[in-house]
Amino acid sequence: MGEHQSSPSVVVGVDGSQSAVDASLWAVDEAVSRDIPLRLVYAIDPEATTGTDNQAAARDLATAEIAVRHAFMAVESTDKPVKIEVEILQGQPVRALKEASRWAAMLCVGSLGLAHSTRGRSRIGSTAAALATSTHCPVAIVHGHQPLPAIQGWVVAEVNASPTSDGALRRAFEQAQLRQAPLRVLTTWQSRYTDIHDNTAIADGNRVSKTRLNRRLTEWKSRYPDLDVQAVAVHGNILNYLAKHAHSIQLLVVAHDRAHGITELVGPAGCSALRCTNCSILICEPQNVL
Repeated sequence: MGEHQSSPSVVVGVDGSQSAVDASLWAVDEAVSRDIPLRLVYAIDPEATTGTDNQAAARDLATAEIAVRHAFMAVESTDKPVKIEVEILQGQPVRALKEASRWAAMLCVGSLGLAHSTRGRSRIGSTAAALATSTHCPVAIVHGHQPLPAIQGWVVAEVNASPTSDGALRRAFEQAQLRQAPLRVLTTWQSRYTDIHDNTAIADGNRVSKTRLNRRLTEWKSRYPDLDVQAVAVHGNILNYLAKHAHSIQLLVVAHDRAHGITELVGPAGCSALRCTNCSILICEPQNVL
């Protein structure tokens, strides 16, 4: 444990919280679908150590081993054909996971770290928020895990005119196919005039935006003919759509440099919209590695 690895894997940040276990379970299908290992990574933060003597180091290592064993057993209990690797590192968690992301196919973290797991579901943990825009691979912030949901939730992709939206579209179609889930492709638009409260003008704007989006989706639909794909146009902000439909969404896929900023989704406003849901967020890799 702790040896440097450069072979591709799906990496999960583990910290002993239930949220990290949820992320580990969520990541299983990602690893299986790629036929690569699932790697559980725990970073022992030297700044948060319980002391400086050998006994303190032994306690910190024991805490790490218990955390990864808990996640390991949860993954093993799924009985899915996944190879599980464990790595315990010395280092600040954000830096350690960011470094691990250089060779990862995907990085998965729980939406709440251990420090926040007893404070309700109203905020994203600091590690997840810090990693949201700083990794070298796609990063999934997992809000919960329901292996057999009563109703299959949607995968939602937010797209705009940016070239990076093609990467988000590709990821979203892959995720919808993997999960056998309906896909909703969402575009938002803002009015430049004073008619924002004119329902007719908003309906016209939505219709125009949806028509453009449907044209863009024509080729994608031909590649995935068995998927239920619908275009959605929304006036204003994606957060209003999320707040209204969050319980119907299992995964939101966004580009790394989305126009309104990732911090909007992982900050208080986004957390409020997703409170008490199992809607996870997948942030695509930076454009230069698409």
